[in-house]
Amino acid sequence: MPARWPLERVLFALAGSMTLLSVLLALLISPWFLLLAAFVGLNQWLFVGIGSCPASFLLERVAGIERGCPR
Repeated sequence: MPARWPLERVLFALAGSMTLLSVLLALLISPWFLLLAAFVGLNQWLFVGIGSCPASFLLERVAGIERGCPR
């Protein structure tokens, strides 16, 4: 059975994917999609500053993903 990814690794992958998606959508559809990238960056700083963000809350509570680093 493969090892499960810790919360921090899942968040990093999710943030990177959403940022790339927002850049692609901004290039193909509208520059307003760059607001999505700004929202992702804000959530990353929120996680760094207080140790939690909306995505981490959902991943921990709903998906049951555990932290790899202590708070």
